[in-house]
Amino acid sequence: MDGDNITLDAGVGSDYLDDDFEIIEDPNDPALPEGRYLDRELSWLAFNRRVLELAEDPSVPALERANFLAIFSSNLDEFFMVRVAGLKRRIVTGLAVPTNVGRGPQEVLDDISLVVHELQARHAAAYQDLVKPALDDAGIHIVTWDSLNQAEQDRLTEVFSDEIFPVLMPLAVDPAHPFPYISGLSLNLSVRVRNPKSDRQEFARLKVPQVLPRFVRVSSKERTRDLRFISLEDLIANHLGHLFPGMEVLEHHVFRVTRNEDVEIEEDDTESIIQALEKELLKRRFGPPIRLEITEDMDDVTLGLIVRELDVTEQEVYRLPAPLDLGGLFELSKIDRPDLKYPKHVPTTNVYLLPPEPNARPDIFKAIARQDILVHHPYESFATSVQAFLEQAAADPDVLAIKQTLYRTSGDSPIVEALIDAAESGKQVLALVEIKARFDEQANITWARKLEKAGVHVVYGLVGLKTHCKLALVVRREKGKLKHYSHIGTGNYNPKTSRIYEDFGLFTTDDQVGKDLTRLFNELSGYAIEKKFKRLLVAPLHLRKGLLKRIAQEAANAQAGLPSGIKIKLNSIVDEAIIDGLYRASQAGVPIDIWVRGICGIKPGVPGLSETIRVRSILGRYLEHSRIFSFENNGDPQVFIGSSDMMHRNLDRRIEALVRLTAPEHLKELASLFELAMSDSVTSWWLDGDGEWTRHTENEAGDKLIDLQDRLMYLTSRRKRPGILR
Repeated sequence: MDGDNITLDAGVGSDYLDDDFEIIEDPNDPALPEGRYLDRELSWLAFNRRVLELAEDPSVPALERANFLAIFSSNLDEFFMVRVAGLKRRIVTGLAVPTNVGRGPQEVLDDISLVVHELQARHAAAYQDLVKPALDDAGIHIVTWDSLNQAEQDRLTEVFSDEIFPVLMPLAVDPAHPFPYISGLSLNLSVRVRNPKSDRQEFARLKVPQVLPRFVRVSSKERTRDLRFISLEDLIANHLGHLFPGMEVLEHHVFRVTRNEDVEIEEDDTESIIQALEKELLKRRFGPPIRLEITEDMDDVTLGLIVRELDVTEQEVYRLPAPLDLGGLFELSKIDRPDLKYPKHVPTTNVYLLPPEPNARPDIFKAIARQDILVHHPYESFATSVQAFLEQAAADPDVLAIKQTLYRTSGDSPIVEALIDAAESGKQVLALVEIKARFDEQANITWARKLEKAGVHVVYGLVGLKTHCKLALVVRREKGKLKHYSHIGTGNYNPKTSRIYEDFGLFTTDDQVGKDLTRLFNELSGYAIEKKFKRLLVAPLHLRKGLLKRIAQEAANAQAGLPSGIKIKLNSIVDEAIIDGLYRASQAGVPIDIWVRGICGIKPGVPGLSETIRVRSILGRYLEHSRIFSFENNGDPQVFIGSSDMMHRNLDRRIEALVRLTAPEHLKELASLFELAMSDSVTSWWLDGDGEWTRHTENEAGDKLIDLQDRLMYLTSRRKRPGILR
């Protein structure tokens, strides 16, 4: 039985829809032209180019610019490991399915190669010509061995001998020693040596240990305002004689391999999903190479050997100036130089979660019982809202049950500890752990087993689907009756990322939401078949359909001369049916604002197709992560928040959930947020119909535009405690 049939049997996602007009879902609709989508892979690369522009921006603090260089690098690594690997897998297996713009995988790979070669060269230049000089001016120097005096070299030789040399493992390559396996994303030194006795040349590979810091302090006595570092690979390269005594070192160069590390698992009823995944994680280490980065000084003999042994093509080789892997710049963020970072921001506690008296203990349940509460992270604290909610639930003797989804969480998660405490105190606790969360699989397996040992009921969702929704349900006995306390969010239950990811979450005691979540959790953990959700839109069966109906309703309202409008905020939008629905709504005259962080397949502002569509992107100190879907609905707005982007994987292969907001103050807050974000007075990138993004940072008078995230920090900090809290 295939995954789709299993999903249908489980009955997930049948949300309640009472509008009865027809939705047009014709990909060959003559009213919509060919070539109406932007290529998703090139759109993602355009997103990473926007990240790079932040690193190039001299108005951004120097250490933050270094951080954006590192983010660009790690983003690109993941792009290769997943997206490029997927395209190559299609070619190798013969499943050359056309991309979202109808092109073959090889055509897209050719375009990706051209763009990435340009981007990586620009990335390296941004480091050498812009960020490194800015760090030098600020007293943070990344130096080379040759620039050090003898005393400094002597000290670092001691450091090498004591702390680095014992960890190194040079591997010879000769008839008795085959070419070693090169692990993905590791830095390596290729070394050619000559035996003076036989005059024979040999090759060796030396892995730069990932367990050691990437940058080594030149002197431990330097002050924080005058620091010098040398890269670990540079330090090792200048001590190769210690590793090959008696040999003459002829050449040494740095290289790095990216491998296909996407996990594909076949799920069936005969093998535990954890066991299947653990096998695939072992295979991940041995995925085929898909990118080879080398320093620009590598000689042809060494390059030829590596290319031959790794079986990579010329297109997959990226020749770059040292240092490779600027993801290592993340380490610089540990330097105690607040003057070179964004000003520190301390999240406030949502005013509705504050206790009645300044020194009183907060009671999350009482606060939520008064009214629905919408929290906005990281402007409002995750610790004093979501974390406090679950911790109080774990300790409250009146709480009978806690049910929660966990997609990604931190290694020392207080959320997981709260669930364990609740189970150990005798409460019924259900944790739906998504162990297939990409690149967090091993950590989630570890947490799943820890939860099981504590007595938590751990389930892994439905076969063939990832559980991506962000849901928590607390069942509490009050005055002899059971009451539901619900939380539906747009982001993960992760205290660490909540400090840098922008997300919304709704707390409510609405009985209908509680019943919806109860039914949904039953579907995810058992075999319940529920056909109606009242305030939720749930994927994979009906989320797309629910949104398309609402988009079509806006088009009908516009044609009837009624108030209409669509506002969408998300990470990515690629789904053709949703995009076509928006095009049709635009042709009907519906004003449409789309606020997207990453991939965007829509062409805005095209005459006759999308004239009323505006697309903006905002990047900054926080990662814009929330998803909002707002429909004017003839003056009675319908607004949803939740976990889903508009991509095939979200709508077809994941459990996703959106919840409809009903409190007038919440609708007003989100309307104001969109008005600010789409304003010409705010710094943002604007997308045109050709797929080009243009950054707007100044007005016509040359004045700097508003930083949205700074403004939201300011506005949130000035919110007043409500007058009535009892």
